[in-house]
Amino acid sequence: MPIDIERFEESDESELRARSPTNAEIILTFLASDPEQAYLPKEIHDRTGVPRGSVGVVLSRLEDRGLVRHRGEYWAITESDEIHSVLSTLRSAAAVSDRFGPEDPEEWGPGIGGEQS
Repeated sequence: MPIDIERFEESDESELRARSPTNAEIILTFLASDPEQAYLPKEIHDRTGVPRGSVGVVLSRLEDRGLVRHRGEYWAITESDEIHSVLSTLRSAAAVSDRFGPEDPEEWGPGIGGEQS
């Protein structure tokens, strides 16, 4: 997302670090903002900007984790108190990646994430 040149020139460098939320975070935040509504995947795409081809995949993964539900072609947030905790965790994990870089399972060693000997 572009910023205006005034913000570019006057902001502290730490404020200018781009941190894009994940598609899952975007969709969960959107659905959680109005838990009394259910949406078609196309509507989720239109309102969030998440690529159309990613919406269904993300919704399926979120459903597997019990965070969203669907009936027919409509999707909604689950009736769980844990949604805000999950969103907080997603934001924290992204902040760690922004600060320290993404994880590389190859660096974890044999049998953990890297090649097995």
